[in-house]
Amino acid sequence: MSKKIVLAGGSGFLGENLAEFLQTRNYDIVILSRQPYKVEKGIRYIQWDGRSMDEWASELDGSHAVVNFTGKSVNCIYTKKNREEIVSSRIDSVRVLKEAIQSCTRPPQAFIQAGSLAIFGDTALLCDEDSPHGSGFSVEVCQRWEEEFFKEEIPGTRQVLFRIGFALGRNGGALEPLQKLASLNLGGTVGSGKQYISWLHVDDLNAMFLYAIESERFSGIYNATGPQPVTNKEFMKTLRGVMGKGWAPPAPSPFVRLGAYAVMRTEPSLALTGRNCIPARLVEQGFQFAFTSLEEALHDILQPVLQ
Repeated sequence: MSKKIVLAGGSGFLGENLAEFLQTRNYDIVILSRQPYKVEKGIRYIQWDGRSMDEWASELDGSHAVVNFTGKSVNCIYTKKNREEIVSSRIDSVRVLKEAIQSCTRPPQAFIQAGSLAIFGDTALLCDEDSPHGSGFSVEVCQRWEEEFFKEEIPGTRQVLFRIGFALGRNGGALEPLQKLASLNLGGTVGSGKQYISWLHVDDLNAMFLYAIESERFSGIYNATGPQPVTNKEFMKTLRGVMGKGWAPPAPSPFVRLGAYAVMRTEPSLALTGRNCIPARLVEQGFQFAFTSLEEALHDILQPVLQ
């Protein structure tokens, strides 16, 4: 009988990539989503609101693991309302999932939370799991999020939190807007270009989740990123090269701020800040990366599209 994995908030880019990956390894996938009930590609979508107990909670009883991706996208302008929703969507989902797990007769043996490297703020200093946190709204969100997740232990259920970096994959995610800019010969350096991008291939991220699901050695906080972060200038140059594009004009910070607010309707800090993070604990535990070179990762992702 297939083991059941419940992906809360799993209808986005990362969740659907993980669902497909786990299906190929004979797992039964259930996604908790705001969408009405449906079955698509062998995956059951169960409706939930991300904050209150309901019939969805029965899906956790007897499941092998729960992975939580829930949270309002930070790709927005940080109005008071959006800030409140960014915080509440993360805190509420953690709280209600823990409540559901604690009510299970047969609780899942692992609860895995998708977090963010944004907890380190905007820094070029090398950051491992024990590095100091930064400051600002995004940092505060991450701190409250992690505190809620680890506030108390759940008997019989391991708790793992991945601070996820800039995940690269096909058909969506963080790479898509940069790929579009480069295709229009607009993929130049953003801002100073000195801000770091802590990237990883989504295949490596999926492998991390699989290890966390299956290995009892996994517990606590991990930086889920690749071992070779690069600056924005390096990233955009490599992306242009893989796409067969030449030099592109840089986007100075004032233009980025204007474009973010007026055109993209998002916070310019998402493009103008960065962090230089490494996956120290994963390396210590022997995790083997399939992609450590940005150029190789981008070739793998983009070549089927460009051919």
